[in-house]
Amino acid sequence: MAEVTDPPSAAERVLRALHQDPLAAGHPRRNDAMIAAGVALLCGAVAYADTALRPDALGWALLACSALLLVWRRRHPLGVMIATVACIAAYQLLDNAHAAPVPAAILALYTVAATGTVRRTVAVGVCVVAFAVSAMSSNGVHRALDVLRTSGWLVSALVLGVAVRNYRKYLAEESARVAQDADRKIAEERLRIARDLHDLLAHSITLIGVRTSVAAHVLAVDPDRLDRAAIAEALDSIADTCREARAELRTTLTVLRADERGPLPDLAGLPDLVRAAEAELTLDTDGIHVPPAVGAAAYRIVQESLTNAVRHAGPGTSVRVRVAAADGSLRVTVSDDGRGPGADSTASGFGIVGMGERARSVGGTLRTGPRSGGGFEVAASLPLPPRALEASA
Repeated sequence: MAEVTDPPSAAERVLRALHQDPLAAGHPRRNDAMIAAGVALLCGAVAYADTALRPDALGWALLACSALLLVWRRRHPLGVMIATVACIAAYQLLDNAHAAPVPAAILALYTVAATGTVRRTVAVGVCVVAFAVSAMSSNGVHRALDVLRTSGWLVSALVLGVAVRNYRKYLAEESARVAQDADRKIAEERLRIARDLHDLLAHSITLIGVRTSVAAHVLAVDPDRLDRAAIAEALDSIADTCREARAELRTTLTVLRADERGPLPDLAGLPDLVRAAEAELTLDTDGIHVPPAVGAAAYRIVQESLTNAVRHAGPGTSVRVRVAAADGSLRVTVSDDGRGPGADSTASGFGIVGMGERARSVGGTLRTGPRSGGGFEVAASLPLPPRALEASA
């Protein structure tokens, strides 16, 4: 059954609108048409409420035009601002309700500030505020409170637009930085895979060369007394090496094509890895054949966990590694007691993030955190395919 999600709240919709580039929003013309219609209704309600200066037919037309121009405010913010100010100027000269066109002017100013540079915003704001003050004063509105109120709303629209523009710019820069970090991590993983491929092919080709030399030597030493068994053994060894190299190369290329950033090593390399870190290893897979991708993810998780333990847990730390097959998954646990100065479980940088990505690449999960008795623990659960379990049974 499909999961039912609750519709976003009003606050979430406002935040989503602030985060999104206005030109990249879905159905911008339809949204702006709805907003313009709402502003037109608000302006009309304010004008109708002023019984002393209620507009005539021409005033209503100018007021509606100043609001309906907002439909094109995202594509042409400055042009819409100029046309709106022209309609409002003619409306004010007819001595109509002075507060009615303020909502349209506020939205047009906000759009200019949110989509333009700071210099253009300041220039447009000064001109519009000066025009509004002079227009209201010319019509006999000498009350300072009304002039200040209108000017304050216009300035507030400018400040809000500049703040939203800076906020969107900050989010865009953060998104670009995160994308660059992700690209860098991918490049590092692919470089590591290239090094693994180099080591694999160099090792296999070296073995093939040595065994070919052995076969050539047997043939050249004494052709009359040909050791067929030695030559057959050398050729079989070459064939086995070629098959192993081809299988491992196919595994690595499959990982690359699937865009899984898993490396080549598997569980067979854990003893050397753990021995180099002077840790304890318990390997209990019960004869289950671990797929290459799962083995590679487990190897890299153990490698990163040991690196963090050596780097952050301090000297004299006891580290234990356990890899076991249980409940249809491969359980990987790396724990330390965190003895010594400098024990810090939060200073792992991108290590824990990378381990989580490796676990998710094979459909697994990762849990990290301090242990109850002290120290730090990394626990990963990597699911095994049913075919591996059936083969083991």
